[in-house]
Amino acid sequence: MGLDSTTHSYVLVLQEKGGSRLLPIWIGQPEAESIVMQIHNIKRVRPLTHDLCKSLILGLGGALRRVQITRVEKNTYYAELHISRGEGVVQIDARPSDSIAIALRVAAPIYAAESLLSSIELEEQGDEATEASEPSGEGGEMSAEQLKAYLENLRPEDFGKFNL
Repeated sequence: MGLDSTTHSYVLVLQEKGGSRLLPIWIGQPEAESIVMQIHNIKRVRPLTHDLCKSLILGLGGALRRVQITRVEKNTYYAELHISRGEGVVQIDARPSDSIAIALRVAAPIYAAESLLSSIELEEQGDEATEASEPSGEGGEMSAEQLKAYLENLRPEDFGKFNL
């Protein structure tokens, strides 16, 4: 996650599991804080909204099976929570940022429509950008330093691929 200095918004960058395609999603500060708190296992005395959503889903006997980021329309991302209860599955419209924050709390998988993912042309960005974007560690995850360096080297034209 990083801060887009041109819009002063937070950018959550999802990377394809086992691949190199990326999906940047611009999110608000409260959602960014909630996601970072969960990633770093920081607990509050009282539950945040995403903690409440987790409690509601589980307390009503449901399970979040997946989050599906479905599309972008007029610079707005759309997602669905796929919640199962008994034999049925209910799809609930939600913002991707909220969906991701909830998915992290229940270890649910996050999927994105193929049309939203884009390969970044690393050759055009030079050696520094290539080095910064190479995954490290298990599962192809970037370190915080690599992600920061990668985000600092993104160009505006890199985001044109996402119809923003």
